[in-house]
This record gives sequence, C-alpha cells and structure tokens, in this order.
Amino acid sequence: MEKFALLARVEAKPGKEEIVAEFLKSALSLAQAEPATVRWYGLKINENTFGIFDTFETEDGRSAHLQGEIAKALMANAAELLAKDPVIEFVDLLAVK
Repeated sequence: MEKFALLARVEAKPGKEEIVAEFLKSALSLAQAEPATVRWYGLKINENTFGIFDTFETEDGRSAHLQGEIAKALMANAAELLAKDPVIEFVDLLAVK
C-alpha cells in the first residue's frame, strides 16, 4: 500500500502554459519506467498552474523519484518555462482506495 506521496506545483510563465502541459503529458512514459512510483498524475490546476501528484510504497521510492528523469527534465527547462521555482510538498498518505 502506498504510504508516501509528493505534490509538486509549478507555475508556467505567460505564454508557456501549453508547453508545460505537453511536458507533463510526455512525462507519463518516464513515470511508467520508475518501478517504485505506484501512481503518477499530471495536473492542470488553473490556467497557468500545473502539478504532479505521485505515490510510493516506501520513502526510498519517493527519494528515487526526486532524483529521477522527470525531475531532471523539469529542472533543465525550469528557467525557460516556469515563472518561479516548483513547490514540492512531501505528503504522508493516511488512507488510500
């Protein structure tokens, strides 16, 4: 059962919203290649705010994800695409269905 999660929020620069949305869609294949990532969601919160919510069974899995290809790709393009640094919250799951 998943006990750990991450909630990352990113704000796209004006005019970069579609590129950020496409990046999140394309990142699904990277998440699928991570054996410790149980669930992965790319989110659109509002016009320029997007997010990633993912779940893990172990703290090691969560840590591995933070060092993985999605994080590397996002940070490599952050200066061009994002209005500010991503906000990453560590979440402990209390109940999962």
